[in-house]
Amino acid sequence: MPEVSRRVLLAKPRGYCAGVDRAVQTVEQALARYGAPVYVRKQIVHNVHVVRTLEARGAIFVDETEAVPEGAIVVFSAHGVAPDVRQQAADRSLRTIDATCPLVTKVHNEARRFAAQGYDILLIGHEGHEEVIGTAGEAPAHIHLVDGPAGSEAVGVRDPAKVAWLSQTTLSVDETAQTVAALREKFPQLTDPPSDDICYATQNRQVAVKQIAAEADLVIVVGSRNSSNSVRLVEVAKDAGAAAAYLVDDASGIDPAWLAGVGTVGVTSGASVPEDLVAGVLGRLAECGFGDVEEIEAVHERMTFGLPRELRQPAAGQSD
Repeated sequence: MPEVSRRVLLAKPRGYCAGVDRAVQTVEQALARYGAPVYVRKQIVHNVHVVRTLEARGAIFVDETEAVPEGAIVVFSAHGVAPDVRQQAADRSLRTIDATCPLVTKVHNEARRFAAQGYDILLIGHEGHEEVIGTAGEAPAHIHLVDGPAGSEAVGVRDPAKVAWLSQTTLSVDETAQTVAALREKFPQLTDPPSDDICYATQNRQVAVKQIAAEADLVIVVGSRNSSNSVRLVEVAKDAGAAAAYLVDDASGIDPAWLAGVGTVGVTSGASVPEDLVAGVLGRLAECGFGDVEEIEAVHERMTFGLPRELRQPAAGQSD
C-alpha cells in the first residue's frame, strides 16, 4: 500500500484579533503602570492559557465587582459590561479601565439608540454569554434574546412596525443570516443595524476555515471551550466539508487516533488564542508525521485598536 501523503493546511487569519490583543495589552500595561494586583472582572478573553499567564504576572480575576477591594483598580473584559456593573464599580470607588472591544461597544451604542427610538430589539445570541448579558443590560425593557432560527418562533413585540435586530459579535455568520431570515419572515418590517454586528475577525476566521476545511480530512481548532468564536469554527469546518473537526486548548488535547488514515489536517485558532499555542499544535503534528505545512491566506487583516483612554493618559504624578 502506498504511504498516505501527510500535510497541514494552516488557516490565515487565525488567532488574536485586534480586540483581544488590545484587551490583553490593557492588563499587561495596567500591571506595568500600577503594579500588582490588578483586578479583572471575568476572564479578560476566553482563553485559559491567557488567563493563567496574566495571573502569574499579578492579575486577579473575579466574577463580580463586589470581590474587588474598595478603591482598587479593576479592568472590564473585552466582552463588555452592563451599565449597572459600571454603577456598582462607581459605588465602590473602584478605578476602572475599560477593555471592552470597540466592536462590542458599537453594538451597545446601537442598542441604546434603538431603545431611545422606541424599538423592540431582537438580540441574536447565546443565553448567558457575557457579551449578551452586557448588551441586554443597555436596554433590558426593549431587548428580547433570540438564540438561533428556532428562537424566532416565541418572540413577541409591542409594534411589528418598530422592530430591529442586533447580534452577538462572535456568532456563525451563516447561522445568524438564517436567524435574521426567520425573524424577517415573522416581522417583514424588521430594521437592520447600521452595519454588520458580527466582528470582522469572526467573519474572517470563518472564511479561512471554510477554505481549508474543503480540502481537509480533519480540522483542529485551537481554543477554549468557553470561547464562542472558537466553538463556531468547529461547526463551520464541519459544515464546509471536513470529515471531522475538534477543539483543543493546546497540543496536549490532540488524540493520535484522530490522525489514523488522515492525509490532510487543517489547523486554525480562535480569536483569543496566542500564536505559541498554534506553534505547539504544529510541533505535535510534525512529531506524528505531518511536517509539511502550507499557510492558506483567505483574507488580509490590518485592523488595530488603540489602548483604552485610561491608559493613554499619564498616571497620577507623571507628566507627558
